[in-house]
Amino acid sequence: MFIMKKFLLILALIFSTTIASADLMLQGEAQFDWVDISQVQRDENIDFYRNAIFGEEEPKSYKRKEFKEKYTEHRKDSERLKHYLKANAGIKEIQDANLCAFFNSKKVLLIYAVQYKNNLQKIYYYDALGNLRYVDEISDNYPNFPYFSKQYTRNGKLVSAIYFISKDMQYMYEPNGEFKGLWYKDKMYDRRGKQTATRSNWGI
Repeated sequence: MFIMKKFLLILALIFSTTIASADLMLQGEAQFDWVDISQVQRDENIDFYRNAIFGEEEPKSYKRKEFKEKYTEHRKDSERLKHYLKANAGIKEIQDANLCAFFNSKKVLLIYAVQYKNNLQKIYYYDALGNLRYVDEISDNYPNFPYFSKQYTRNGKLVSAIYFISKDMQYMYEPNGEFKGLWYKDKMYDRRGKQTATRSNWGI
């Protein structure tokens, strides 16, 4: 259940931003002082976590052929019917995997995600026909905080990146490495400390 909650948090953060629209704290807790610290400190934090995700190089996507070869066996969900039916029924965990479903306003399943328990560092998103749409690549220290995750399209194009300080706090970056915002619980703040958005899925 501990891993499942983190899995759902990743899904809610990454999937909602792509489809729908400073010391590290090893205990998974973080003090929120974003609106109180200086702009210099905020910029330093933004650069620090950006470098933790991307290193010194500019963010880049996979070459299409490279990504396709890497995920050849996952281009189609070999257990589509089982995963689709379980996810559609609201089942979030089966013997070998964690599942999550995403529905439209009419409660029709559009996308479901599979995270195999023998490789928690990958999450595969499939359409209703079992075709791969997205892949999340998560750093090796997951499910322990801190960790980061990058999401790619089925052709290897980088969509977004998130650094998870804790369950409550995440730094989000655009595909080009630009800072998108800091989530703290249900609120997002920009690099100037101004609140810019809220979310309803925090705390799942």
